[in-house]
Amino acid sequence: MNANVKKSLILNGLDCANCAAKIERGVNKIDGVQSASVDFVSKRMTIEANSGENLEIIMTKAKDIAKKIGAHIDIIDENQPKIVKEEKEASIKPEWIWLGIGALLFGIALIGNFAFWLSAGLFLTSYVLVGGEVLIRAGKNILKGQVFDENFLMSIATIGAFAIQQFPEGVAVMLFYQIGELFQTMAVDHSRRSITALMDIRPDHANLLVGDVVSEVDPEQVKVGDTIQIKPGEKVPLDGIVTSGFSTLNTAAITGESLPRDVEAGDDILSGTINMNGLLTVKVTKEFGESTVSKILDLVQNASSKKAPTENFITKFARYYTPAVVFIALALAVIPPLIIQGATFHAWIYRALVFLVVSCPCALVISIPLGFFGGIGAASKQGILMKGGNYLEALNTVDTVVFDKTGTLTKGKFRVTKVVNLEGFSQDELIEIAAFAEGYSSHPIARSILAAYGKKIDDQQIEGYEEIPGHGIKVRVSGKEVLAGNAKLMHKGNIAFKEIAEIGSIVHISVSGKYAGYIVIADEIKEDAYSTIRGLRALGIKKLIMLTGDSRSVGDEIGGKLGLDKVYAELLPDQKVDELERLGKERQTKGSLLFVGDGINDAPALTLADVGIAMGGLGSDAAISAADIVFMTDEPEKLISAIQIAKRTRRIVWQNIIFAFLVKGIVLILGAIGIATMWEAVFADVGVALIAVLNAMRILGTKIDDYRPALISTADNIVMREKGNQ
Repeated sequence: MNANVKKSLILNGLDCANCAAKIERGVNKIDGVQSASVDFVSKRMTIEANSGENLEIIMTKAKDIAKKIGAHIDIIDENQPKIVKEEKEASIKPEWIWLGIGALLFGIALIGNFAFWLSAGLFLTSYVLVGGEVLIRAGKNILKGQVFDENFLMSIATIGAFAIQQFPEGVAVMLFYQIGELFQTMAVDHSRRSITALMDIRPDHANLLVGDVVSEVDPEQVKVGDTIQIKPGEKVPLDGIVTSGFSTLNTAAITGESLPRDVEAGDDILSGTINMNGLLTVKVTKEFGESTVSKILDLVQNASSKKAPTENFITKFARYYTPAVVFIALALAVIPPLIIQGATFHAWIYRALVFLVVSCPCALVISIPLGFFGGIGAASKQGILMKGGNYLEALNTVDTVVFDKTGTLTKGKFRVTKVVNLEGFSQDELIEIAAFAEGYSSHPIARSILAAYGKKIDDQQIEGYEEIPGHGIKVRVSGKEVLAGNAKLMHKGNIAFKEIAEIGSIVHISVSGKYAGYIVIADEIKEDAYSTIRGLRALGIKKLIMLTGDSRSVGDEIGGKLGLDKVYAELLPDQKVDELERLGKERQTKGSLLFVGDGINDAPALTLADVGIAMGGLGSDAAISAADIVFMTDEPEKLISAIQIAKRTRRIVWQNIIFAFLVKGIVLILGAIGIATMWEAVFADVGVALIAVLNAMRILGTKIDDYRPALISTADNIVMREKGNQ
């Protein structure tokens, strides 16, 4: 069975959101296409098709459809974004010139006291200069069978105004429509550039070091094992390990964290970060296609192909809304003069023309995808990568959050938390004995003991090292027999000791058959885990649950400290999935179930949840494929940021929907009863669209840190109130 392949193209000149929807519908109908998505904001068409010989035929048909719907669209390879920008900027100037001349003639005709035919001639010339492009596009689209778009609506409305000798209003509608479209295009382009700038992490070049010679090459030409140099101020082009040099990295573009990170020889370094001061020599560990920056760009660029339910609804709504309004306008122009005594065609045609001007759904079909794209961009700035607007919207309905423990709520790094020594041994001696015993082990517990000892182990003092599976270590240190392990090892060695009930892993130590004491080793709760739980409470999350494979005592202690609702402990990976499935079935609300894991062992659970979040999982292919959202860092508090961005995005999107429907509805009613004129109709169209676009751009300015103090305060009030009710 052939795997599907994806192909992306840039539709340069795509300035009509309605056209984007038409292209998407047309391409989806092509045989062999599994899915097609046209994102108006990024001007990218993404096609997923069956692999094989038909791919080129599919792409040719897709290009033909795009050209048929928008003859001015230039289809180029997505690896040439600069062409898009240059052509778009260059295309604005001539339009302003023609608009300026047309507006000047309009002003002369409006204020001058000319004869009828001279006045009509000036208005007509002004109209052609201002709206000629719209008329030509409308004519071409009609010949292609594409009638109901904004070009057709504006053409019919303004030609109708001329037909009933409303020359000033006919020109004014087209003039202000064109000015509004230009401002709207500029606002959308500004938003596009702002979103693109958030993810401007693609490196321009790599400094390949061969011998003593440094040459600039494309990052894609560098292979694993090659050596590159990174100069101060340059972006890190590829993932690697620092072999020489010391510097400070700005990691904000990758992790969303403003705090710089120092690196030196032996440290890992991620592509997309910025080298701030020192010269670094780096050995490349991943090719560009597998590097961090490549994975991030791929995730963000493909996010727009998975549209939120609100986007899909508006797209379908606009498809039927415009034709419906056109037919209502036709009925409004014809029926009342025939059945209402004293009604004139002149008056009712004018009302119908107002109807047509208002009916364009641009405000919705432009601002809503722009809002979700802005939300995805704002999240990316915080180090939160979302695979689609549908997951961004789903965060608004989350009412149950399920956490993995190790690596998610805890650091996953064990440390010595308690040392209990018996008579004859000091705490330092006990740690030293344990360190010598564990000197050859790579187990996390052994590493934590060695870290607590903090000194170099003298191998010459160690003899007869033996690792006993499931028990611990048996070794001779300076001629003395040492046992270091669990209670079973003490029983096995016939060592007299007392069973200990402590939270964590307990390492019992005996020296020459005498019990010396024990060391408690435990995982640490992440500092921001506490604020995460409090913040989620303040956001209205109803259930907070933890799943862990650790012991019941450890799970209950961590759950109690964090204030979780439920803890399920001693679970195997498959049992975690079973538990998550059961929690999903037991839900009494329609809210989403969210699972947060470290992204490697939790892949099945990430897939099963309504929304799966992998923390710090970018290095894991399993995390990327299984999770719907990827956090670039290991901070659970990113979950608060993600939900806040989702809520702000939804709030602004619905502001635009309500505002557009309200204004258009009022003007439609007023126009039908003869109160509203074309001036109000123009505002209800281009004015509302421009305001909605500018409102959508506010999402990019989301500042998460501003919310946290209020959230924590709210959470504390909730906790105090609950305690008072108990």
